[in-house]
Amino acid sequence: MNKRIWTGICLLMLVLSGCGEASAAYFDKAEQELSQESEETEILDNVQETKEEEDTECYVHVCGAVVQPGVYKLPANSRIYEAIFMAGGLSEDACEESINQAGEITDGQMLKVLTMEEAKTLEAGQIKAETAKDADSTSGLVNINTADAARLMTLPGIGAAKAESILSYREENGSFASIEDIKNITGIKEGVYSKIKDYITVN
Repeated sequence: MNKRIWTGICLLMLVLSGCGEASAAYFDKAEQELSQESEETEILDNVQETKEEEDTECYVHVCGAVVQPGVYKLPANSRIYEAIFMAGGLSEDACEESINQAGEITDGQMLKVLTMEEAKTLEAGQIKAETAKDADSTSGLVNINTADAARLMTLPGIGAAKAESILSYREENGSFASIEDIKNITGIKEGVYSKIKDYITVN
């Protein structure tokens, strides 16, 4: 039975029984409980409505070679091409192949469209990196400035954690100036360095 109906029935019984003061006190308490219950229900309803709204919308940052870069609100499960359309479409110098427009967007995602020049520079850098890797393989030395995690882990004493630390260091600080700089990596001190110094290079 609904709590409000039950409270009304109890109150009516008290009034009919002649318990005036008791009826008034019970009525006040019942009203307070019902008011509190109503407020809690309203709060829960608002939270649920907010969550449902968040689940059906997402925000993406569209930038780079588009006509109107900015943050846009789209329905959940929208595609990248729809976000680009909201940003006014691709600019004249955009490299259309630099982004998969059929991909699904996610909330908080940044979509950057490269220009033709940026795409060429990126491609040239990738070719240079591949060339450097090939040179490392020929010399037999591991270039700590270009080697990936798998290549770094071929060095004695370098496991997955240290390899990832080397990659993170390069991203944050740039290339190593000398092989001794690898000792700046946490966990790589004189002991480990003495094992790998004859197998690494920075050139």
